[in-house]
Amino acid sequence: MADDHETLHSEAPDQSDGGERPVDRSGGARSPEDAPARSGPPTVWLLVLLGILLLFVWQYFKSPKNFGSTVDYSFFLDQLEAGNVKEVEIIAPDLIGRWKKVPENPKQAEDKEAPPLEERFNTVISTLEDRTLIDLLHEKDVSMSEENQSVGLMGQMLIYLFPLLIILAVFFFFMRRSADPFSSGMFGNFVRSPAKRFRPTENRTSFDDVAGMEHAKRELQEVVEFLKDPAKFQRLGAQIPKGVLLNGAPGTGKTLMARATAGEADVPFYSINGSEFIQMFVGVGASRVRDMFRTAKENAPSILFIDEIDAVGRVRGAGLGGGHDEREQTLNQILSEMDGFQQSEAVIVIAATNRPDVLDPALLRPGRFDRHVSVDLPTREGRLGILKVHSRKVPLADDVNLEEVAAGTIGLAGADLRNLVNEAALNATREGRDAVTREDFDVARDRVLMGAKREEVLSPHEKQMTAYHEAGHALLAWLLPDVDSVHKVTIIPRGRALGVTQLLPEEERYSIGEKRLHSELVVMLGGRAADKLVFDEYSAGAEDDLKRATGLARRMVGHWGMSEVIGPAAFRNSEDHPFLGKEIHESRQFSEETAHLIDQEIQRFLNAAHERATEILNTHRDKLDRIAQGLLENEMLGKDELTELIGPATERSYVTTSAENGNGQAGA
Repeated sequence: MADDHETLHSEAPDQSDGGERPVDRSGGARSPEDAPARSGPPTVWLLVLLGILLLFVWQYFKSPKNFGSTVDYSFFLDQLEAGNVKEVEIIAPDLIGRWKKVPENPKQAEDKEAPPLEERFNTVISTLEDRTLIDLLHEKDVSMSEENQSVGLMGQMLIYLFPLLIILAVFFFFMRRSADPFSSGMFGNFVRSPAKRFRPTENRTSFDDVAGMEHAKRELQEVVEFLKDPAKFQRLGAQIPKGVLLNGAPGTGKTLMARATAGEADVPFYSINGSEFIQMFVGVGASRVRDMFRTAKENAPSILFIDEIDAVGRVRGAGLGGGHDEREQTLNQILSEMDGFQQSEAVIVIAATNRPDVLDPALLRPGRFDRHVSVDLPTREGRLGILKVHSRKVPLADDVNLEEVAAGTIGLAGADLRNLVNEAALNATREGRDAVTREDFDVARDRVLMGAKREEVLSPHEKQMTAYHEAGHALLAWLLPDVDSVHKVTIIPRGRALGVTQLLPEEERYSIGEKRLHSELVVMLGGRAADKLVFDEYSAGAEDDLKRATGLARRMVGHWGMSEVIGPAAFRNSEDHPFLGKEIHESRQFSEETAHLIDQEIQRFLNAAHERATEILNTHRDKLDRIAQGLLENEMLGKDELTELIGPATERSYVTTSAENGNGQAGA
């Protein structure tokens, strides 16, 4: 059962009609005007292929098998004895001729559907035939002619050697064309960079189309100015960074930011995904890197954008296969190409990733990716700007206040906000409205934060247990002043949960104190405490609550030093994953005794939170019953309904206790 609202992440919003469009995929990163002209197949090869085709056609129509009806040799001899053969032509081992009178087909006796014979016929002379046939033809006064089809020694040699010569010629031709890795030969397109070139259009993406990323825009504005006027910086000996690394959570707009940079600079912009370098053949990725960088330098000033660079830029020496795999060779080539840039070459490499912690240190050192730009979650003003951008083409009703929507979507990325506007428009369409209303945005927010409704019918006992479970979460969040306020509580199955208590933050948070974290643990375990208090048993519905509470308690003890027993030390597990090839046999750098002590402190934090939750719920048992009864009757309660049932909520206060009781605030 999910309780707090969780920040959703997805890929960056893509404005379909604002920005650049791909115009060229052939020839790797080259545009049509930049790629060299490529001639078609040589004329001589076309003539050879045409000659071979005509030879086969001529041989087919000249074959005796195409001369009239095919008959058995014995049937031919019978007709010859009867004097029914008019003329013959011997083309050994075949014989063709004409009947004086077309006989009946002997095969019709067995098969009535056999076709009748034609005036012309053909047959194969028996290999045991001698002069008897010639004498019989003279005796019956049959007109006879003979054609010699014997082939000489040279002709036989040509017949047997001609296919082999053709195969050798074709192989030699293609291997010559593929000798240059960047030619258009047999393997040319395979090793060529698949980077797409984008060109500015009338609706190109600019910084004005990107909302909520003012810090990133200021950082990249310098790159734009350098690409427009490199001499301005070189005059005083300044060197613009060769590489800019955009790092941030998924859905914050890293790709959109790179496209806006290209739109502002009005220069060639080449885009590729890190996974497109990797192939099953070692060396192909490195060839693609060379081709991409060569093309960018030929069209300088330009921008190279590598999305998801962590797919190819992970720490080298990884895994059990050593350092000679395709990924590492591709990374080595990228490092070499970035070092090979001349200072006069106005080529900027922009890369994006949401995993900067796994990148190779050589990729991040000065001289390569010099500048690191963090693309963070948008602030309230940024969310308002993003909502305005995505609602440009959406008709909004008068009761929609985007400022209120922005205030109630703390923690959502740009892609989440775009999805929110789209879901609101879809709901308005389903309801048959002409404009998107405030109710549509509320429905969309519930769908984004809590998941879609499930059509499941709970038994009365299950429904009652779910109601008390969610009532426990809601009541504790209602009474504790340190946590986010309750926005909505429901027992309608949504997503993977049977019930949801939705908490919405009222302010932006960049640090969090120890007292608030302990209160959040109390709220997380409130459903489990309510189950035990009311039904004297625990339910399986608290699985997600326990998982999140245990994770939070472990970070409090091992990461943030909030345990007096452990002290001010960080005992986090190793962040080096096995796929990186480090610390495979050892996942932590502290003793078993310390690990046991950390586990004990985690249990102490969780037990204390559970006891406090039970104590508060027991003290306010009447309010717990009223919330549960309201949920059983209405299935969903908002902030106003909760106020009517149990009175106003405790005033929110995010200030820790004074120094007199020794509890100071610890930053997260």
